[in-house]
Amino acid sequence: MLANILLAVQESKTEKRFRNLLKNPDVLVNSVLKPENLWETVSRESFDLVFLSLGIIGSSASETVNSLSTLPDSPAIVVLSDRDDPDERTELLAAGCVSVLNTGVEDAILEEAIASILQRRLETVEESITPHEPDKTPQLSDFISSSPAMQTFMSVVHRVVASDATLLIMGETGVGKERLARAIHAESPRSNGPFVSINCGALSETLLESELFGHEEGAFTGASRARRGWFELAHNGTIFLDEIGEMPKHLQVKLLTVLQTREVQRVGAESNLHIDVRIIAATNLDLMDEVKAGRFRRDLYYRLSVVSLTIPPLNERREDIPALINHFLDHFRGEIPNRITSIRREAEEALCSYDWPGNVRELMNVIERAMLLAEGDQITLAELPVSISGLSSAESILPTPELIEEESLRIPSEWLQLPLAEARERLLTEFERSYLDGLLRANSGKINRTAQQAGIRPRSLYEKMKRLGLSKEDYK
Repeated sequence: MLANILLAVQESKTEKRFRNLLKNPDVLVNSVLKPENLWETVSRESFDLVFLSLGIIGSSASETVNSLSTLPDSPAIVVLSDRDDPDERTELLAAGCVSVLNTGVEDAILEEAIASILQRRLETVEESITPHEPDKTPQLSDFISSSPAMQTFMSVVHRVVASDATLLIMGETGVGKERLARAIHAESPRSNGPFVSINCGALSETLLESELFGHEEGAFTGASRARRGWFELAHNGTIFLDEIGEMPKHLQVKLLTVLQTREVQRVGAESNLHIDVRIIAATNLDLMDEVKAGRFRRDLYYRLSVVSLTIPPLNERREDIPALINHFLDHFRGEIPNRITSIRREAEEALCSYDWPGNVRELMNVIERAMLLAEGDQITLAELPVSISGLSSAESILPTPELIEEESLRIPSEWLQLPLAEARERLLTEFERSYLDGLLRANSGKINRTAQQAGIRPRSLYEKMKRLGLSKEDYK
C-alpha cells in the first residue's frame, strides 16, 4: 500500500532533511510548519505515520500525542527531539507514541530507524485489510483434481501465477473465483503485499467510485475528510474486482485509465498517484455478450482479458465430488461438535448425481447442513435436502423451508439436545435464509430493491447472502 506520512516540524531545514530520509516511491509526504496547521491537516486527511518535532507541539507534547493517537485511523506517532531526556522519552511513550528519535544522530541511523518503523506500521495496516489466517489461506494445491478439465485449467493457472499479467477469471456462481484469486496472490511474488477484494455489484455507483479511487475532503456531500481508495491500499499487492460486469460505464472509463497509466485520481483531486498493483477481475457473465449489448466497453474487456481463466462448473467434473465431500467433512469437523466420520454410499451417490447450480459453494453448504443435522456418525440421505436425496417430505429431517405450521413452530428433534443459545442461532440462520430467499425471488434478484424492503444496506445484504450461500444470479 502507499504510505501517507505527515511531517510536522517548525524548521525548514529539518523538514527538508526528513523529506530526503523519507524519499521512497511507496511513500507520500505532507508537511506542516506551523502548530495551528497541524489539527486542520489531520482533521482533513488520514495518515499512517505522523512525525512531530517537540518544537511544534511545545509543552503539551504528551497531550498532543495522546490526542493524535485517538484519531479515526489511529496513526503511529513518532516524536523528533534534539535532546536525550529519559523521563521525557518515558512520558511520550506512555502517551502513545511508537518512538522518540534523536535528530542529532547520523542520517544513516535515522534512515534505518524510520524504515523499521514504517515497515511495522504498514504490516499493521495491511493486516487489517487482509487478516493473516495461515490455515485458511487458499493455496493452488487446494485445486488439485482428478478431473481432466480441471487439470488442464490448473496447468494454465500455474503458468501465469508468477507473472504480473492482468487476469480475468470467469465461471458460474459458486465455482470459487475469489478463492482462486486469493490462491494466485498467495503464491505470487506479491504475496507479502495486501490482497484487496471489492464487489463491483454490491455498491452504488457513487460509493463504488469512492471505494475504488478514494476522495478528497469536500468532493461530495458527506466527504468531511480525505479518504484513500482500495487501489492505493492495494499498492504492491493485488486488487480483486469481483462482478466486474456490473461496473457502471463511467467507472469503466476510469478503470481503463488505471490499467493504461498505472495511476489513480481521487474523486475531487487534481493530481494523480502512481500505484503498483496486479489486477484480477472476475465475472459470471459473458463479457463479450455484454460488449455486444453496449453495457461493457470493448477496450476495457481486452485490457482485462490479457489472460482469461474459466473455472469448469462442478457438474462438468463430477469425479471431483467425493474428494470435495471429504475435504468439507475435514474442514467442518473442527467447527461442528459431533462425531461425523464419513458419508453413506447412497448419500454420496445422490450428491454425485445432483446438478449443483450453486457449484462448490452449494456443496459446501449442503455438507455443513448435513453435519449439523446428523444424529449418528455418518451422513445419510435423510440429512440431505429433498431436491438432492429424492426422499419424500416425511423421510427428510427438514422437508421444507417452512417453519410455521398451524401456528406451531417445528423444531428438529436433535436441536432439543443443544443449549438454548446455539439452538436459537440455528433457528435464526434458517429463518434469515428463508426470508431473504423469498424477498430475492419476489424481486428477481435485484439487490437494491430487496435491501430496501428488508430495511438494510445493499452491502449488508450482499454480505448476508454470501454467508448464507445465496446468489442473485439464481433469482434472475
